Amino acid sequence: MEANLEQKLLVIKQWLGTGSINIFGLPMSGKDTVGVRLAESIGAKFLSSGLIIRSLESVNNQHLTDRGELIKTDLFYDWVLPYFDKEELKPFPLVLSSIGRWSGEEDTVIDRARTSGHEIKAAVVLNVSEADVTNRWETVANLGARQDRGSRADDVSLEVFQTRLEEFRKKTLPVLLHYRSLGLLVEVRADMEREQVFNELVEQLYKYIEKKKESSEAIV
Repeated sequence: MEANLEQKLLVIKQWLGTGSINIFGLPMSGKDTVGVRLAESIGAKFLSSGLIIRSLESVNNQHLTDRGELIKTDLFYDWVLPYFDKEELKPFPLVLSSIGRWSGEEDTVIDRARTSGHEIKAAVVLNVSEADVTNRWETVANLGARQDRGSRADDVSLEVFQTRLEEFRKKTLPVLLHYRSLGLLVEVRADMEREQVFNELVEQLYKYIEKKKESSEAIV
């Protein structure tokens, strides 16, 4: 009998332990939306590099990401990596949203996650076209609201949004290739309604875990 959604989520939770899943995708692909829901469904804590950085920008009265560019690696390390070591997070698995999105950062992130007890056990990419995410941005802009995204300077214009797409192409795609080379990449179709994307995410993670188990059993 095929496992249902709740059973698959339980498999994911048990397999993950206190490890982490890192979710990547284009801007407006739904990383935070599905990430928060996954975290809630498996009793994990959610960490978003974007939310952390924008919060610290506000505290420090800085505007480093307003033009759609990623912050420099050294600052990213200083601001974001310490979250892995927070004592209150140690008992929990983590669902990460694009932690380490600039090529060259991924090995440092992987090492920090492992030494903190939150080994990255899968990296998910939400696959959706640039045309689709641009349409999503335009739809939200035309509504005159940012829905669940809040007020964000890097959403202010199409020009800035296109810069964010270019940053993904140049800096983040190589990160995904690295995770693939490590056998950690899980691809998820994301050009659907939110509920469908979440179900697809759970399905692909479940299949990934089952393959990992089969491989381990074959080696033994």
